[in-house]
Amino acid sequence: MIPILGSSTPFPPLKQALKEPNGLLAAGGDLSPERLISAYRQGIFPWFNSDELILWWSPDPRMVLFPQELKISRSLHKTLKKHHYQIRADSSFTGVMQACAAPREHQGGTWIHAEVIAAYTVLHQMGIAHSVETWIDGELAGGLYGVAIGKTFFGESMFSRVTDASKIALVYLAKQLENWGYGLIDCQMKTAHLMSMGAREIPRPQFAEQLNELTRLPGQNKKWLFDFTYPG
Repeated sequence: MIPILGSSTPFPPLKQALKEPNGLLAAGGDLSPERLISAYRQGIFPWFNSDELILWWSPDPRMVLFPQELKISRSLHKTLKKHHYQIRADSSFTGVMQACAAPREHQGGTWIHAEVIAAYTVLHQMGIAHSVETWIDGELAGGLYGVAIGKTFFGESMFSRVTDASKIALVYLAKQLENWGYGLIDCQMKTAHLMSMGAREIPRPQFAEQLNELTRLPGQNKKWLFDFTYPG
């Protein structure tokens, strides 16, 4: 059994999270800015269907990308050097969330429903949630969104309408965050796509310890303006 949270109930210790399903910690509560910020600071994130109670997760191990460990394949390097794209940050946050919520092949539904979009839009308006967007020929071709607290970026979801468009956004995110002194990008769950770009798993206690340090540092709590440009 997992605890059911009331409006003011704190999260239980991470060590109480279930092993199966991996990381399920609690249910209930709300998606208020205060609750979400508290969750991310502790290494917890919401993931639930629209017809369920809010489910809170903290898997062990945790998939992370240290910005300085980013890997760029030869083919992606060639694509990046073409500069046929434009990178924007925070210019279409809701558009990115809606694109991430769109049905995908081999997926029965989406957890990014209206309640989630509304909650993260509030965080965006507070300068805490951000989008990184790849634009090609004036169209939103791919991108990602997540939450930034201190010197940590908590990635939530990404999408591509054009080959490599989300990878381009991730490269620019990692490079810009490295320039800003950010310590890590939380990727939540292991995927082959993220592993190919340098992400790796670390034990949850190590992740929580790093969060305790990094989220206390001053971050970029305003609209993001990127100054990184890929060479070539």
